Amino acid sequence: MSGLFDGISIGAVLLIVALGLAIVFGLMGVINLAHGELMMLGAYTTYVVQNGAKALGDWALESYIFAALPLAFLVAALVGLLMERSVIRYLYGRPLETLLATWGVSLILRQFVRSVNWPMAIALAVFGLLFGVVSQILDRYTDWRRLGSWVSSLWLLLSATIAALVGFLLQNNGTAKFTRAWFSARNVDVTPPSWLRSGLSVGNVLQFPYARLFIIVLTVLCLIAVYWFLNRTAWGLRIRSVTQNRSMSACLGIPTERVDALTFALGSGLAGIAGCAVTLLGSVGPNLGGNYIVDAFMVVVVGGVGKLVGSIVAALVIGVATYLIGSGSLVLLIPPGDLFKPLVDFFTFFATTSMAKVMVFALIIAFLQVRPAGMFPQKGRSVEV
Repeated sequence: MSGLFDGISIGAVLLIVALGLAIVFGLMGVINLAHGELMMLGAYTTYVVQNGAKALGDWALESYIFAALPLAFLVAALVGLLMERSVIRYLYGRPLETLLATWGVSLILRQFVRSVNWPMAIALAVFGLLFGVVSQILDRYTDWRRLGSWVSSLWLLLSATIAALVGFLLQNNGTAKFTRAWFSARNVDVTPPSWLRSGLSVGNVLQFPYARLFIIVLTVLCLIAVYWFLNRTAWGLRIRSVTQNRSMSACLGIPTERVDALTFALGSGLAGIAGCAVTLLGSVGPNLGGNYIVDAFMVVVVGGVGKLVGSIVAALVIGVATYLIGSGSLVLLIPPGDLFKPLVDFFTFFATTSMAKVMVFALIIAFLQVRPAGMFPQKGRSVEV
């Protein structure tokens, strides 16, 4: 029973990480290698909220997780929206280009977290104010863009130059505390509320950690919310329509560009929630996302691209298999005797976390040879898109 719970809890972590990716990759066909870094931003948002809660007192420390969850969603969604508007929107239908572009974005986000300080933050705010806000004001009251595309490029260059100059002056004239990196390359610890540090005891043998139970409940709530949004709201219907037939949706008056932006922001926000959840299991670092991105893609591909039900089943199967192989529990199920000794030695060799992943990868490769479209392959028109 305990082994099954541990496997399900691993599957819940994989599912909440893969849920946003199932939307971005499954519904939009975008290979987003920066998904793990969006998850990392959600984790760092949780860390910042925790530090703010410390200043407010014990009552805030006991409930900060409920403020961190929506804030992590919002931060990751806004960064994802910025990615979609500035990079991804030009690469739809070109998966190789999206892979390379989002890989570059992931490297930028990692270095940003390592290096960000007050001068850099102020410089970015100045750039956003000049190029973003001022541009919108000029667009509303003048026709300055009609002069040609070179005007926008010139304004972009000028805004970046002013922002870089502001950052340079602040970096070289500020105090050591002002210019110090906020996070640096080191890992930071996020302390869960006290009510999540213990566990539920069943008898004298079984122990179910509250942190993993919380992640399982959070995953279920996210699944219900995503299902309700995609199947019971007008924008969810628009997303499904654009996914199945973009040209026909555009002809019917559906704003496909807004739908793309909303879908990518939703998937990115779910990555932020996943980052918040993962902080309950360990420390947070710039490389946090890289530890989960491969597993997340694995869940989506094995379950079937575009199938949320497939992602659920795949996450649970992979989670249980990883735990049973890595913990050596399979060895206990093999009958004793010399006849089964080679089988025991085989599974004992893979009874570590790293080797268990190798074994699971091998099983997935073998499975995809039989069912290359995953457990729940797409049917109908969506296959042709």
